[in-house]
Amino acid sequence: MQIVLEQLAKTYKGNVQALRDINLTIGNGMFGLLGPNGAGKTTLMRILAGILQPTGGRALVGEHDLATERGRHAVKRVLGYLPQELGLYPDLSARDFLDYMALLKGLDHSAQRKQRVHDLLELVGLADVARRQLKTFSGGMKRRVGIAQALLNDPQLLIVDEPTAGLDPEERIRFRNLLADLGGDRVVLLSTHIVEDIAQTCRNLAVMTQGQVIFQGTTFDLLQAARGNVWMVTTDGPKPDGDVTVMATMHQGNAVQYRILGQPQPGTHAVPADPGLEEGYMWLMRQNSPLLTPFARAAYTVGREHLSEPGRGDA
Repeated sequence: MQIVLEQLAKTYKGNVQALRDINLTIGNGMFGLLGPNGAGKTTLMRILAGILQPTGGRALVGEHDLATERGRHAVKRVLGYLPQELGLYPDLSARDFLDYMALLKGLDHSAQRKQRVHDLLELVGLADVARRQLKTFSGGMKRRVGIAQALLNDPQLLIVDEPTAGLDPEERIRFRNLLADLGGDRVVLLSTHIVEDIAQTCRNLAVMTQGQVIFQGTTFDLLQAARGNVWMVTTDGPKPDGDVTVMATMHQGNAVQYRILGQPQPGTHAVPADPGLEEGYMWLMRQNSPLLTPFARAAYTVGREHLSEPGRGDA
């Protein structure tokens, strides 16, 4: 399956532009959608899920046009969706909740439905607590129930919106590993503001801010955006100043080592460092305003050129 977005736009009442001229092509596998809160990611997810209608442009999921009611219904049949806030029934067990959701999704055959629920509980690591009420589950366990319900109909398109927000480190790692195994022959679209979630699960991604896509490419392409702008500064004096962002601080006896993003002041003893994905993302965001700068256009173009190469479209 392939998702094609052409000049997609969404304007809410009061002339609030949530999306402006979104152009993306997404193939099978994991694809990350990265950006700060308020960037328009959730609006885009809700359009792809058939919940919202765009006010301009075109959105195709496979052969289905989301501008039409028929297209939206067709997409919902092949869709699995885990929103930021999934309403659970706290007094139901995990097994009973999934059985109920399976009925709503049209899995009418009792034996097949029971087997599907069992298999998914095994997949998300909850088979041993299947009879426990959901109100006794931790936040991470509830998110795993959420991904299980999204997979009930074996979807061709799986949309996961901010899945690890609020989870502890152990649950976050567990959930990332689970997502990474779900690509294969389906599109898995991961929307998040957490850079590490993308770094650990996705090869291809897009970056959004203020309703626009300012980058599309691979994770390697994104970190390269900061090359030449990441430095290590070790000092027993004041913190490095100027137009820099301190990314990390490490105390070393009487000295402090700073990892900075930007260009250090002349005379600063700074050693160049290889950039990470977080620095690539931060540098990209620093270089962008509501209107794309030449740097953003260049980064976006580089990403599109990489994706156009043979074999670069798959995660």
